[in-house]
Amino acid sequence: MTAQEKRNHYSFGLGTVGRDMFYAFEANCLLYFLSDVLSLPVWVFAAASMILSFLRIFDALNDPITGLVIDNIRSPWGKFKPAILIGGLFSALFSVILFSGIGSGWGFVILFGVTYLLWDITYGINDIGYWTLLPVLSSDQKMREKTGAFARICANVGMYIVMVAWQPVTAALGNTPKVWFWCAVVIAAVYLLGLLFPLLGIREKRTAMEKQESTSVKQMFRALLKNDQLMWTTLSMALFMIGYCTTVNFAIYYMKYLFGNEGLYVVLVAVVGVAQLGTLSVYPMVAKKMDRRTMYTMATCLVLAGYAIFFFAEVSLVLIAIGAVLVFVGQAFIQTLMLMFLADTVEYGQWKLGKRNEAVTFSVQPLINKIGGALATGIVSLTLIFSGIKVDGGTADAIGPEGKLIVKIAMFAIPLLMIVAGYVIYLKKYKISEEFYGQVLCDLQKREKTAEKEG
Repeated sequence: MTAQEKRNHYSFGLGTVGRDMFYAFEANCLLYFLSDVLSLPVWVFAAASMILSFLRIFDALNDPITGLVIDNIRSPWGKFKPAILIGGLFSALFSVILFSGIGSGWGFVILFGVTYLLWDITYGINDIGYWTLLPVLSSDQKMREKTGAFARICANVGMYIVMVAWQPVTAALGNTPKVWFWCAVVIAAVYLLGLLFPLLGIREKRTAMEKQESTSVKQMFRALLKNDQLMWTTLSMALFMIGYCTTVNFAIYYMKYLFGNEGLYVVLVAVVGVAQLGTLSVYPMVAKKMDRRTMYTMATCLVLAGYAIFFFAEVSLVLIAIGAVLVFVGQAFIQTLMLMFLADTVEYGQWKLGKRNEAVTFSVQPLINKIGGALATGIVSLTLIFSGIKVDGGTADAIGPEGKLIVKIAMFAIPLLMIVAGYVIYLKKYKISEEFYGQVLCDLQKREKTAEKEG
C-alpha cells in the first residue's frame, strides 16, 4: 500500500468506532430506555415502540433518494464528505433530543415520533456517505476485504464499548432519565469527534467515472431494480439483519427475565465482543484460504449450532456463553461477507448497466438496517407485551414458563429461520464469484481504454 492508501485504510476504519458507539446506543438501548427507565404506561410504550417500527420502514424508502442525491454531489471535498458531515451534525442533535424524555401521554408520543424520523433520515445520510467510501477506496477484492474487516473490527470495538458499559454505568449513576440524557450527550460528542478521521484523513479516488452525467430518478430505479445481484444481496442481507437485530435486542431481557440475573448481561456481552473481534481480526487470513461461499456455509453452521445450544441454555451461564459465542462468531463472518457482496455489486452494476452508482447501491445498507431494526423492534415489543414482561415486570418468575417460551421462540427460532433463508437465497441466486468479478474488472478496464481512445 502507498502512504495515502494506508492513511485511507486506517482513517476509514477508525472513523467507525464513534459511529457504532452512537448507533449501538440508539439501536440497542432506546427501547430499554422507553420500557424500563421512563416507566411509560403500557399504551404509551406500545404506541412509541410501534412508531419506531413504522418509521424505520417508512424512512427506509428515503434511502435510495438519499443515495441519488449523494451520487449527484459535485464539490471540492468530493461526493461523500459533505453527506458525512451534515448527516453527522444533525443526527447527533436529534439523538440527544430522543433521550431527553420530554413530554407525557400523546405529547410524548408525537414529539418522540417526529424526532425519531428526523434522526433516522439524518443518520441515513451520514451512513450512506460513509460506507460508500469503501468501493471508492479500492476495486481490489482483497484490499476491500482487508479494509472492510479492519472497519468491522473498529465498528465492533465501538459497539461493544456501549454494549458492555451502558448497563453498569447507568445503574451506577442511578438509572434516571437525566443520567441517560447525559450519556447520550457524551456518546454524540464521541461520534462527532470520530468523524474527523474520514473527513480529514481520507482522500477520495477521483476517476473518470466522476465525470459521468448526473443520475436521474429514473436511472436510480434502473440502477437498483436492474442490478439483479444487488437485489438478491439486498433480500439476503435483510433476512439476516432481521434475525441478527432481533437476537441482539432481546439480550438484556433474556438475562433479566429468563436467566434471572441482569448484572451478568455485561459478562455475556464482553465474552461475545472478544469472540467477534477475534473473528474479524483473522477474517483476512481465513479469506486467503477459503472462498466466500465456503466461508458463508461455515458461518451459517456456527449460527445453527449456537442457536440450538442457546435455546436450552438459560440454566447455565457457561452454556449461554458457548451458544452466544458460536452465534456471534458466525454472524461476524456473515456481516463482513455481506459488506463485500454489496461492494462488488457496484462494479457489477457498472458492467451490466453502463453507469456507476456507488451511493445509490450502498443506500440499500441503511435501508436494510432500518427494515431489520424495525421488524426486530416490533417482534421484541410485542413479545414483551404478550409474554407478560411489560405487563408484570419484576423478576424472572413473574412471566412464568409460557412467557419464557414465547421469548425463546421470538429470540431464537424466528431469527434462525430468517438467517437460514438468507443463506439459501445467496446459494441459489448470487453469482459474483471471485473469478467472475475479475472478469468484470477486465471488461470495465477495456471499456475505459476504448472510451479514452474514442474521446
